[in-house]
Amino acid sequence: MSEGWPVVLGRGPVGVRPLRRRDARTWSRLRAANADWLGPWEATLPREAGPAATSYVGMIGSLRRRARLGQVMPFAVTWDGEVVGMLTVNGITWGSARWASMGYWVSRTHAGRGVTPTAVALVSDHLLQTVGLHRIEISIRPENAASLRVVEKLGFTEVGVAKAYLHIAGHWRDHRVFQILAEDVPEGLVARLDPSAGTA
Repeated sequence: MSEGWPVVLGRGPVGVRPLRRRDARTWSRLRAANADWLGPWEATLPREAGPAATSYVGMIGSLRRRARLGQVMPFAVTWDGEVVGMLTVNGITWGSARWASMGYWVSRTHAGRGVTPTAVALVSDHLLQTVGLHRIEISIRPENAASLRVVEKLGFTEVGVAKAYLHIAGHWRDHRVFQILAEDVPEGLVARLDPSAGTA
């Protein structure tokens, strides 16, 4: 495993922990219940990439292998211990770059409760302060207002628009690209959250 993985983090009712094989039933139920909610923002594989993993077992197997190589960190997002979403750190790069990208989703039933900003802040602080990365990138479709509110709330800086950046819902889509640098937040991102939420 890479430095800083596996790890369990929390603040108030919100937690992040490694995604497990035994989360399969919960994950499948959440995905089915939120198909319409998540569909417009869902990454898809272009035809030339071949078939995608169609099962949770296939997905988690691939993620766990890549996590052992230090390439990704697949987190379950929890509310009072119940899985309500997922956050994945992708493309962990060392050398002279020291950066990674982050993607996330949360169930419609828990949207608007501060779950996603808290999870993003917790993992960002872990990456910048413990793991030792220098930069975190989050790329968001311009139409995804809910996700845009997350980076705005946490103070990520927009660095531009990437044309045809990612294959989403069957087409290549433009994305707005945001970043946070370690020197931007010496106090950490969790410190930017509403203090009334408490800490875990």
